[in-house]
Amino acid sequence: MGDLWSFSFFQRALISSILIGAACSFTGVFVVLNGLSFMGAGIAHAAFAGVALGFLLGINPLLLSIIWAIGAVWVIGFTHKRGELKLDASISIMFSVSMALAVLFIGFIKTYNTELFSFLFGNLFAIGKVDLIIISLMAFFSIGIILLFFKEFFFISFDPLMAKASGIPANGLFFLLLNVIGLTVVISLKSVGTILVFGLLVTPAASAYQLTHNIRIMTILSLIFGVGSSILGLFASYYLDVPSGSTIVIILGIIFFISMLLSPKRKRLKTIKIGGDGDNH
Repeated sequence: MGDLWSFSFFQRALISSILIGAACSFTGVFVVLNGLSFMGAGIAHAAFAGVALGFLLGINPLLLSIIWAIGAVWVIGFTHKRGELKLDASISIMFSVSMALAVLFIGFIKTYNTELFSFLFGNLFAIGKVDLIIISLMAFFSIGIILLFFKEFFFISFDPLMAKASGIPANGLFFLLLNVIGLTVVISLKSVGTILVFGLLVTPAASAYQLTHNIRIMTILSLIFGVGSSILGLFASYYLDVPSGSTIVIILGIIFFISMLLSPKRKRLKTIKIGGDGDNH
């Protein structure tokens, strides 16, 4: 164990797991509150087209996927607002078109590339120095935006009409939130993978939501679940020699089911149902 800490690849993986776990679980609070879980999945698969294009052109795939993801967010927002489509329909269109392009770009790559497939399944130990710099900058930026507009995001999550009436630019803040979600998803691709990244984005906050009605406590619990699972998943991935994405999301899944079983909300609902049945007799 002592030697493990001295390896630079492990140090990068550990720092990345903490940053990504924090960014995803923090942003995920507003993903859950706004019902935007499918948005995370859509952006992740859209960004994979940027990853594939990066490998095809010989450009840093993480950097290109960020540009692609932000572009996807704006296209989704534009078709949703101007095309008068429901948000899930706009996401589905971008999802399918981007994945089709990703498959096309991969088809043009004539050599087998193991790093490309690490973006599908996740590999924290494949994160390089440049990747770590990009992840660090984007993670701090995403967390900073959420902290700066925490009250406003909370307001538009629960009552967007009242927020507009109060002079808060609800539409602009919603688009800003979508961009933060896009950045958070992209920086997590290499650690968790395209297929599983929305699990890290949604599950910590969903688990915390089971345990409290208080937004601040929910945020703290989400951070604990997200960062803790990322670190545990890192060690499990190393010792079991399996993709990091799978170990992180499995741990999060266990936390979610335990939270659901212990949820005071579920217990109160059960009490109400029992009381209601008793009143009918």
